[in-house]
Amino acid sequence: MTREIQVTIDCADPNMLAGFWCEVLGYVYAAPPPGFANWDAALDAFGVPPERRNDASAVIDPDGAGPRLFFQRVPEGKTTKNRLHLDVRAAPGRTGDQRMAALEREADRLVALGASRVQRHEPAPPMGQGHIVMVDPEGNEFCLD
Repeated sequence: MTREIQVTIDCADPNMLAGFWCEVLGYVYAAPPPGFANWDAALDAFGVPPERRNDASAVIDPDGAGPRLFFQRVPEGKTTKNRLHLDVRAAPGRTGDQRMAALEREADRLVALGASRVQRHEPAPPMGQGHIVMVDPEGNEFCLD
């Protein structure tokens, strides 16, 4: 039996980080529960006070192919390297200079959105095709692959 997965990311600002990842992946914010026109109406009905409305946020692949990403506010900041990270497939099927140029273009786009570059790894065939290590606006590592 296969299972659907959700990737949960601890953070300080769920709505901001969810918006960043929407831009990175082409995702959209998850729709409010059935019967509600928007999230504010749902949260009003659930009795969630305004100061708690950024405790969580979720984004989904509009085509339904990728996993749901769930962002939850936690009190502590990030202190060490992630043990799990996302690889954003920004240059599938490309190799060599063409691959690295595509990764560089995507890195520049993501830096403009608030990401930071960490390190470029050059191609080292036969196993290493080259990638760029990045961090999102809250310091979570991910790779452009």
